[in-house]
Amino acid sequence: MQASELFTLSEDFPFADFFRADMAPWEWVSAIKPALKSFDFAAAPKRDDIPAGVTVDDDVYIHPSVKLPPYCVIEGPSWIGADTEIRPGAYIRGNVIIGKGCVIGNSCEFKNSLILDNSQVPHFNYVGDSVLGQKAHLGAGVICANLRLDQSPVVVVTPEGKVGTGMRKLGALVGDAAEAGCNSVLQPGSILGKRSAVISMPFNGYLEPGKIAIEKARIAKLPRP
Repeated sequence: MQASELFTLSEDFPFADFFRADMAPWEWVSAIKPALKSFDFAAAPKRDDIPAGVTVDDDVYIHPSVKLPPYCVIEGPSWIGADTEIRPGAYIRGNVIIGKGCVIGNSCEFKNSLILDNSQVPHFNYVGDSVLGQKAHLGAGVICANLRLDQSPVVVVTPEGKVGTGMRKLGALVGDAAEAGCNSVLQPGSILGKRSAVISMPFNGYLEPGKIAIEKARIAKLPRP
């Protein structure tokens, strides 16, 4: 499976050399740290309008057009692109690349993740060791779990079969325009194809492009008095 089956980079994406289309999609997670290491944070322009309640570490680039909230925490290294909106209480824990036009929501936590252009992560979400494609959307409360309970290396399911990633921590790989409904839990190594959707449920494995995963409702008859 190649990353190009899930993700599209914009022409002006500054780290394209690190995220090749022919790589396995989970390899993009390992490429985040070296991509950020290549960026000259010292030479990049600094924002002079940081609100008093916003904590920003060194090695953080925030485009001048990014909308900042009254309070949030942004740890480095992190890179945040144009016209992105960061909402109150967001926690960006470092090794995070966020593209342009994204929504980084209230009380959301991000760690070692790549968020591509126009993705929306608006309410109470955790995104760790994950990649969200362009126009991906997570409903309120969606969790991208990144560590197995037994802490074994994560195995992913692909159209070609199961593949060992060798990665102890791997979250979700959410393709372009894919969605996860409110309070869904995407188990470690879950892969959502382009334009697919998970409807408010725990999900594990691979979801084909354009498909919808929905849990069959359990309906029982009430006992008669």
